[in-house]
Formats: sequence, structure tokens, C-alpha cells
Amino acid sequence: MTRKVVIVTVIGVLVGAIGGYAYYHFIGCASGSCAITSKPLNSTLYGSLMGGLLFNIFVPKPKQEK
Repeated sequence: MTRKVVIVTVIGVLVGAIGGYAYYHFIGCASGSCAITSKPLNSTLYGSLMGGLLFNIFVPKPKQEK
């Protein structure tokens, strides 16, 4: 893995974690029965996973020589 891949993925994880916590804080789950949004830790971890995966899509693949 190159340095660029790591940096972009870490930025995605951070943005996702902030987004996940913001989702918990502003929307959340009133009844407490939602698996992801009932606790801030679950929501933050899920957001960071999704953010890392999403940002990792935008890293260009290295060209392979024939």
C-alpha cells in the first residue's frame, strides 16, 4: 500500500466517524432497539467503516505493466 492510499483511507475513517456520531446525536434511535444507532460507539464505528470504504474507492489503482 502506498502512502496516498493510507492517507485517503484514514481521512475517510475520520470523516465517517464524525458522520456516524452526528447521525447518532441528531437522529439516533428513540426506542433503543436499533442495533447501530442506539449507542454512540456503534454508530461511530459503523460510520468510520463506511467512510473508510467509501473514500478507498476513489484511490486510483496503479497501472500494471505487461
